[in-house]
Amino acid sequence: MSEDILFSRRSIRKYIKGKEVENEKIEYMLKAAMYAPSANNKRNWEFIVVKNRDTLNKIMYMHPYSKMLETASLAIIVCGDISEESGKLYWQQNCSAALENIMLAAKAKDLGTVWLGVAPREERMNDIIKLFNLPNHIKPLGIVVVGYPDGEPSMPERFEPSKVHYEKY
Repeated sequence: MSEDILFSRRSIRKYIKGKEVENEKIEYMLKAAMYAPSANNKRNWEFIVVKNRDTLNKIMYMHPYSKMLETASLAIIVCGDISEESGKLYWQQNCSAALENIMLAAKAKDLGTVWLGVAPREERMNDIIKLFNLPNHIKPLGIVVVGYPDGEPSMPERFEPSKVHYEKY
């Protein structure tokens, strides 16, 4: 992965409407997600790929910060399986690593993404659980909105040496 991808990835909130993401790129993103690190190598994540416009509209209605779904091609719901002890303890960390890998893989394929937070907001979690009929042991962490960017924000300087501490705070 190019160093430029790490620094140039931005949250994209406007997409080229009607330009569908190819299945090969979707699979690439999901494969990247499954190569993320996880506690005890349990890989206790699950993914729901949503392309159906009616379902995307339902998510838009439920999630207060999801207006960009109007022009996006798809969304990937990243969920954690809490059926084992490792999942109960680390599902949010494991799923966050997988979600970040999806976003970086998307950037590598000239796609744009934005992360919509779901957990730990109970009302958002419950809405997604109901909409997708998730079993009790599956918890939604977040939604990755995906599409071809319609423009891209510039790359700001974000490195802050004052936040780096060596050996002690």
